[in-house]
Amino acid sequence: MGLRLKSFGAFFCLRFFAAFFAFTLFLTGTSLGAPLLRQGAEGHDVHVLQENLKRLGYEVELTDVFDDATYQAVSAFQRNEGIAASGTVDRETWRSLKARVAEINKPQPSASTPPQGKKPEPKTEKPAAPPTAPEKPSSEPVPEKTSSEKETPFPKAEKVPENTPFLPKGKADAIIKTAKKYIGTRYVFGGTTPKGFDCSGFVQYVFKKNGFTIPRTADEQYKLGKRIKKRGELSPGDLVFFSTYEKGASHCGVYLGKNQFIHVSSSKGVRIDSLDDSYWKPRWYGGKHIVKN
Repeated sequence: MGLRLKSFGAFFCLRFFAAFFAFTLFLTGTSLGAPLLRQGAEGHDVHVLQENLKRLGYEVELTDVFDDATYQAVSAFQRNEGIAASGTVDRETWRSLKARVAEINKPQPSASTPPQGKKPEPKTEKPAAPPTAPEKPSSEPVPEKTSSEKETPFPKAEKVPENTPFLPKGKADAIIKTAKKYIGTRYVFGGTTPKGFDCSGFVQYVFKKNGFTIPRTADEQYKLGKRIKKRGELSPGDLVFFSTYEKGASHCGVYLGKNQFIHVSSSKGVRIDSLDDSYWKPRWYGGKHIVKN
């Protein structure tokens, strides 16, 4: 009888641990495959999602809350892209969204450019119009050119190395001055010019204006410079990174000193924020020291 009880106890323990192990694997797999954004999510990342779904023609309001309308819009987008229509936003959905927005941001060919394979039709000269009396000069002041019209050509830029500081300390102030010049410039998904920036497009543009060629995306920019252990090691001009819509470095900015950084917010464009801001502090990913000592 005792032997039977022992055998039954051993069998029960084995079944229990097998079930527990399977359940643990299920939870682990679920967490690893969990979507990045789902219904109920709020904040910056949801705003970016809604803004770009709206640009692509989907019916969604900029509520910064992943509501039912956002769920329906995401599901419709996924169906149109051939993605499983889960209504939740994973990496594949983000990649497809970026690709579609990049397509509509591409400059369209001018009407004067003939389609490939066709020769332009010969132009016929129109008879010159008879001369007219010159117009009287207007008394109204000539409107001042916009900042985008005043943009100077890029200086000759040098490609910077990875994993080592490259910015001379004397040029850090120039980087910061250039960055502050664009405060208020609007956010544009995939934007790389003063007509509209995204976070990494802004940082790349600022450095290019000062003669440095750096990579285009935040994760590639994170390869620059020397990683710091503490935020207190940052110097003005260094780069700061955050983990937002996906794991790793997905948002970036330029450190200004005194715990402040300049970056592009999806809702307010180019602006200055604190590293201790309630949104940015928990999303801190790391800083890269690019200023030479």
